Amino acid sequence: MIMALSRRREPRAINYWPGFVDALSTLLMAIMFLLSVFVTAQFLLGREISGKDEVLNRLNSQINELTQLLALEKSGKQDLEDSLANLQASLSQSEGERSRLQALLDRGAGSAEVADEKIGRLGSELENERQVSARAMSQIELLNQQIAALRSQIAAIEGALQASEAKDDASQAKIADLGRRLNVALAQRVQELNRYRSDFFGRLREILSDRENIRIVGDRFVFQSEVLFPSGGSDLNPEGQTEMAKLATALLDLAKEIPAEINWVLRVDGHTDDVQLSGIGRFRDNWELSSARATSVVKFLISKGVPADRLVAAGFGEYQPIAPGESQEARAQNRRIELKLTEK
Repeated sequence: MIMALSRRREPRAINYWPGFVDALSTLLMAIMFLLSVFVTAQFLLGREISGKDEVLNRLNSQINELTQLLALEKSGKQDLEDSLANLQASLSQSEGERSRLQALLDRGAGSAEVADEKIGRLGSELENERQVSARAMSQIELLNQQIAALRSQIAAIEGALQASEAKDDASQAKIADLGRRLNVALAQRVQELNRYRSDFFGRLREILSDRENIRIVGDRFVFQSEVLFPSGGSDLNPEGQTEMAKLATALLDLAKEIPAEINWVLRVDGHTDDVQLSGIGRFRDNWELSSARATSVVKFLISKGVPADRLVAAGFGEYQPIAPGESQEARAQNRRIELKLTEK
């Protein structure tokens, strides 16, 4: 008794470890949230860019078709110009022949009839060639109009491509701005939850940390099962009800301060040692025992006024030990109830 009193009079050392673990867990949650935001933003951006890529592909396809058509038209125009040049050369040749025959006619009347016949034939050929030349000129004019129309369409398509690229740049800027605003909001949210979690653990430390069988492990309060339950049972004993009543009071006080937009819950995890149950009693295995103990704590907290939607019960059986080995001390540490304040 004297030694126990002396231990209680000794000043308690300040334990900074829980705060460090709180900050670390908060940072991990922030990173997970940022990753989800980033993936969502990338998904939305991918959908928008894929739609733009389809439009750009269609526009590029149209440009290629128009370019090929323009090349064909230019080739046809060149052929007609070559034909026109040949006709004009032939026309010049015919006119020269006609002049020559006219000179022969002037020199000799005896050859007048032959010359008239040749002149008539050449005149007819010349008229035909003039008509062909006129048709060729008409086709060249039509080709020039078509080429002008094709150039106008290409200019319009290039304008549409430039507008699409400008819109894509604007979308990228909006997404970047959204990411920055989400980061700011997330940082504020993490700071708020971290502050309330620290307040909650501080109050629990003041209420419960004077007991040797209640420990702080990381970001969790750990109750040894012997404090709360009889051996092999899941109903809270009187001592366990007293401790859980203190917890309920601290939790209700904190719930009044946490803003409604922070979706918090208190997770109650049940754990057992690796000693298998016989299956004759109430529970067939450690899964059922750990789940029943966690549920018993949750129901007791609800009876003390803690909202049911702020509580979560989970059983892990013997599969999440915190002390390795099969010694009595290790098994005693593994038989526990863990409490953790977290987000849904």
